[in-house]
Amino acid sequence: MKGKMLLATLLAASFSIGAAEHAHWGYEGQEDPAHWGKLSPDFSLCETGKNQSPVNIQGALKTQHGKLELAFQPGKQQIVNNGHTIQVNVSEGNTLRLDNDTFTLQQFHFHAPSENEIDGKQFPLEAHFVYKDKDGALAVLALMFQQGKANPQLAQAWQQMPAAVDQTAVLNKPLDIKALLPKQFNFYRFSGSLTTPPCSEGVSWLVLDQPVSASAEQISQFHSVVHHNNNRPVQPLNGRVIVD
Repeated sequence: MKGKMLLATLLAASFSIGAAEHAHWGYEGQEDPAHWGKLSPDFSLCETGKNQSPVNIQGALKTQHGKLELAFQPGKQQIVNNGHTIQVNVSEGNTLRLDNDTFTLQQFHFHAPSENEIDGKQFPLEAHFVYKDKDGALAVLALMFQQGKANPQLAQAWQQMPAAVDQTAVLNKPLDIKALLPKQFNFYRFSGSLTTPPCSEGVSWLVLDQPVSASAEQISQFHSVVHHNNNRPVQPLNGRVIVD
């Protein structure tokens, strides 16, 4: 059992949404999002893809879609500064049910300012919860933060936020993911991509329409560690339909 847990931890630690190791990319200068498609042949979709993320969510089509089924399991969590974001790797047991398929949470990480926009509004911080099913398909649950009261769950993580790139710490007190999310799971849904190279498509995106709060100090603390904005600009919809 311990061997399986160690393997799961190592896999989670190595899994970063779209983070390719063989080509340098970033958010500034000649490695910024506008240049990603030319940095490596593996990143070509960043330039040529037609179903890219993030997007500006507007004109969503009202539909009768199933409720979001989320299950949470307490367990060890690891906070990592990977040079692109602050990421929390999680142990197994946190799941999402979508279209009769079960996805398991791999990790969650943050972007400031937000990558997705809602009716043209950009939020100061966005979290991406990255889920994977048994066949490797990805679903990303996005959570927006608006500036307001301090967030107690973020406070726990930020206490141990690694300042140095490639630095990792085991959280003394794991975040309560359920408490981090809003009480209502109303969401927008669309088909998109990874928001970092290689910008692979076929990712199911679920963007919660209800933001939670984070204080100005907490948002500033994230910026002070990442050192720059780490958001990809919104991408064209190219005829995609967003459902509500």
